[in-house]
Amino acid sequence: MSFCSYTKNKIVFFICLFSFICLSQNQRLYTEQYRPQFHFSPPSKWMNDPNGLVYLNGYYHLFYQYYPDGVVWGPMHWGHAVSTDLLHWKNLAIALYPDKLGWIFSGSAVIDKNNTAGFGKDAMIAVFTYHNDEIWKSGKKNTESQGIAYSLDEGKTWTKYKENPVLNNSGEQDFRDPKVFWNESTHKWNMVLAVGDKIKIWSSTNLKQWQFESDFKPINDLKELGVWECPDLFPIKADSGETKWVMIVNHGDKALNGGSGTRYFVGDFDGKTFSNSQPAIWMDNGTDFYAAVTYSNVPDNKRILLGWMSNWQYATKVPTEVWRSAMTLPRELELTKDKNGYYLKQKMIAPFQSLAKPILEQEKVATPFEKMNLDLSQAEITFGVEHPTNVIVSFSNSKGEVFSITLTDNQLVTDRRNSGKKDFSDAFASKVQIMPIKDKITSFQLILDKASVEILLNQGKYSMTNLFFPTETYSNLNIITKDNTPITDLKIKSIERIWDTKE
Repeated sequence: MSFCSYTKNKIVFFICLFSFICLSQNQRLYTEQYRPQFHFSPPSKWMNDPNGLVYLNGYYHLFYQYYPDGVVWGPMHWGHAVSTDLLHWKNLAIALYPDKLGWIFSGSAVIDKNNTAGFGKDAMIAVFTYHNDEIWKSGKKNTESQGIAYSLDEGKTWTKYKENPVLNNSGEQDFRDPKVFWNESTHKWNMVLAVGDKIKIWSSTNLKQWQFESDFKPINDLKELGVWECPDLFPIKADSGETKWVMIVNHGDKALNGGSGTRYFVGDFDGKTFSNSQPAIWMDNGTDFYAAVTYSNVPDNKRILLGWMSNWQYATKVPTEVWRSAMTLPRELELTKDKNGYYLKQKMIAPFQSLAKPILEQEKVATPFEKMNLDLSQAEITFGVEHPTNVIVSFSNSKGEVFSITLTDNQLVTDRRNSGKKDFSDAFASKVQIMPIKDKITSFQLILDKASVEILLNQGKYSMTNLFFPTETYSNLNIITKDNTPITDLKIKSIERIWDTKE
């Protein structure tokens, strides 16, 4: 064997060995007991809010609040991952690090197609909150300001604007989470910013200088929700043909079922003032849906939502050790009008079904229905109900741990009080979770990952997201209906793991 051949073979050997080690490490990291198998979670350490959701040249970018030195919340960075389908993710290097102005809190990202900021045509620009912890510790309120950074290589590397911050704090506490978008009607950028218990709206021609336009806080709105966070504002065409504007607001405490939650308002926006035309609606009635915001620059004007699947009541205490937290599955939003007004439907993005493999399909099923020895750690269950009152769906295992879903005439109730591990937090499983129902429920969609369920009723009009931590995989499915009414179109599918392909 020549020296060149020997060297070449040796290089090939080490490349293969390195690839094997990387793949083994990837497998190890994504096979822990409660690790989500088809929801996004970071390789390790702490994650919370999704940030900078933007699409560019075939890739969906997911930035997120990240603390690389621990599995509890700490000095915030922006983690980064990309995907071509919003399902299979490639983890990239940390995008934004803290600096002398502060930690990098939540924000958004845009594509500057007209080079309004002067950084370059089609620059990716991140708009984020600086949090200065030293000011916070001194007891002053002006802790937070807004900064920008830009990338000219599609998010791989970032340069912070040398004259940050671009929007200084005016002395108000909780001055954060900018969501920025280009307003085609006014040919300006708009920013919605959470400030205390209201939203402030700003405008700009260049992302560097901002003009205050208005406050949004509805009269007679709920008073006990405390600080508002992570807003979003966007136009969306309703099935009635009208274009309306939707304002999303997240609340860190005192949501419908306790702790964190998300609401939305439907109304009108003229570039300066948003006015809601109906009361707010809870976007998800579960305990584990928060910081939900939508992607910008998506083809065909699709409006795709992503949320953080946890709750500040216990997020730092859940029983995981390598990583903490996951994102919800991405959901496509549709605006529908009925006799009661407008509401958003949340539907799983179409590519999700590419992960699904049928296990059981039946057009009509007698109840009580019981199916044993299923792997419900990665599953989708869908069915319809002819007479939808008093339906009980439960998942259980051989240890007697059970998670149940009960539908009555006017509400859906989930119960995780005996679902598995719960001693890590008094708030986690102290009571059942309730979702008010105003319609006849005809369809159920239940999507289960290792430690979560996303419940969508009536094609996504009603949504409920919950975590659970069984000590053994749920393997039994039971469905009971009042007077043994049959269920229809029952489908049980296994959902493919997304982490088996090389990142």
